[in-house]
Amino acid sequence: MPDPAVSVTRAISLVEEGRCQEALPILEHAMSRLVDKQLRYNSGMAEARCAMALDRDSVALDALQQLRREFPDDPEVLYISVHYFGELAMKASQELAAKAPTSPQARRLEAENFESQGKWDEAAGIYKGILAQNPNTPGIHYRLGQLLLSKAGDSGPVDEARAEFEKELQVDPHSASSEFVLGELARRAGHWEEAAQHFSHAAKLDVGFAEAYIALGMSLSSAGKFADAIPPLETYVKMVPADPTGHYQLAIAYRRTGNAAGAAREMALQKQNTK
Repeated sequence: MPDPAVSVTRAISLVEEGRCQEALPILEHAMSRLVDKQLRYNSGMAEARCAMALDRDSVALDALQQLRREFPDDPEVLYISVHYFGELAMKASQELAAKAPTSPQARRLEAENFESQGKWDEAAGIYKGILAQNPNTPGIHYRLGQLLLSKAGDSGPVDEARAEFEKELQVDPHSASSEFVLGELARRAGHWEEAAQHFSHAAKLDVGFAEAYIALGMSLSSAGKFADAIPPLETYVKMVPADPTGHYQLAIAYRRTGNAAGAAREMALQKQNTK
């Protein structure tokens, strides 16, 4: 049986000569058959580059995924991933604009582009236009709310933004992100009970929403409900054990409920993770 390393080495040479059409069939799925780590790396990189050059998107994605699994910290793997995924995003946006230029999706993409440039009014105009055509389009009130918060900054009025997040929940009752932002706005105003309700809803809608658990615990602690704060904070530190803030907040809740041993343990973990 022929040694796959020999044919792969030859294919890599073909890539260097710009002969991707000949090389790619040899390189496809070659990484899994190779023993030498450096050859696997060179094979994967050659396969990804050739597939990208030939617009073989599925092959390029497979190669990049395997490279990221085996070489997750390699700068060149990270660089080519950024380059390719950015290229894919650009191609998709161009196709969307060409094939469905008046669709809500195309208009939303245009609005998000304005947002990235800080052109709040232009973005808001497009979002409002989408809602005028279809008031029940999910995600648009949320984007408007975020836009209004960006315009308001740290000290500006937030009533309009709050109203948009509330409207989003009317359109999409499962919007955990809207519940979370409403909780943040309530917490910012010192309305701890209201904040806790929103954070609790967000955590129920998305059980993997780690930030909702710590925000819920902190709000309950601020309301003096330290015993109630413990379960969400315990959930958070299990989900994000490296975050010192979670351990610190849990230590406070333990201390205030008489659990001195638990408080000491969490403070030790907080110090350990602060280093």
